Amino acid sequence: MFNLFRENTRIALSSIKSQLLRTILTVIIIGIGIFALVGILAAVAVLESTITGNFAMIGTNTFSISRYDFSEQLGRNRQDARVNAIISYPQAKDFQEKYNFPTGEVSLSFNAASGVEVKRGSEKTDPEVSILGADEFYIPNSGLELTEGRNFNTFDISNNNYVCILGSDLKKGLFPDESAINKTISIRGAKFKVIGVLKERGSTFNNRQDMRVGIPIQLARSLYSAPYINYEIKVKVNDRDLLDAAVDEAIITMRRVRGLNPREKNNFGIQRSDELLQNLMSQTETLNIAAWVIGIITVFGSSIALMNIMLVSVTERTREIGVRKSLGAKKVTIAMQFFTETLVISLIGGAVGILLGILVGGVLVSSLMDVSFPMPWQAISAALGTILIVTLFSGLYPAVKAAALNPVDSLRYE
Repeated sequence: MFNLFRENTRIALSSIKSQLLRTILTVIIIGIGIFALVGILAAVAVLESTITGNFAMIGTNTFSISRYDFSEQLGRNRQDARVNAIISYPQAKDFQEKYNFPTGEVSLSFNAASGVEVKRGSEKTDPEVSILGADEFYIPNSGLELTEGRNFNTFDISNNNYVCILGSDLKKGLFPDESAINKTISIRGAKFKVIGVLKERGSTFNNRQDMRVGIPIQLARSLYSAPYINYEIKVKVNDRDLLDAAVDEAIITMRRVRGLNPREKNNFGIQRSDELLQNLMSQTETLNIAAWVIGIITVFGSSIALMNIMLVSVTERTREIGVRKSLGAKKVTIAMQFFTETLVISLIGGAVGILLGILVGGVLVSSLMDVSFPMPWQAISAALGTILIVTLFSGLYPAVKAAALNPVDSLRYE
């Protein structure tokens, strides 16, 4: 059996060389179908890996209170969307003091400035650094980790200490070959002592999270005063089973802080990490479906093209089939010859499509998003299954037709 398969493969390669142009066109069509399928599935795998990785660090026991309820605004006409008032510092601080849910920790933060230049002696960065005002609970509530040093403590926050925590990229730029701890940097003329360095988070949709400097929130408010600053509130509950109750208590507390009567709707939004994860993953499912639809349509076209080229091959080689049958070749031998040829063409097209799909959909997307590249085994498995279906659909009929030819009529064919 192995010798027969090897001989059929040799004959198939010889036939492919004799019909090189048609074979190349068929391989391109099959490759495009597999490329579309593998490319989108690989890109989705990168997105899923990034999403699950980020939320694994944050955890599913956190939620945030923001100015807008993005879950309700999604899909609405912009003309119908409400413009909620900002969450001011007095409101954020009032919420922090009134929210007394057991095991709940409330953090306050705000974006103090962006496009800032940071200096270390004569060295300076490009004006692309953002300044974040935060308290001692911001890092654990945001799922961030420190690779060096320590977090803010109560003493730093209450005494407006000139201390800071650097993002990983900023540390690499200012302190490439040494520790940044206890070193001094300058931000708009103010001197800050570095007490910590954050673990690398990467960039998401051009949001460079590793080019940030965190400073105590009260100090940030005094140095970077601006009207209409919106504050972010993040809450972490140590017991995951109490998250629903914690959210309900937060809504009641925030309504009191905002001065809403029982008939008024919430003019703020609650974003739960677990619900946000589910929403994002549902979006990736839509991309998965789109990948399969595109792949099926393209593969259907490539299957027809492959079947046509094999039928033409059977017609052109009718005399060859007659000679082989007259010399004792069985029907199954003739059928396997043409089926093997179909399989070889499908494998070549599939290999080209898989390679391009991984390079473009996986490696390129992961490089642009600055995240690690997970090998898309699901996409590769789907591609291999698709190749098998294409081979069966396109090769079975031509193989059966070739095997069913009458040897006498085949020898007479011109």
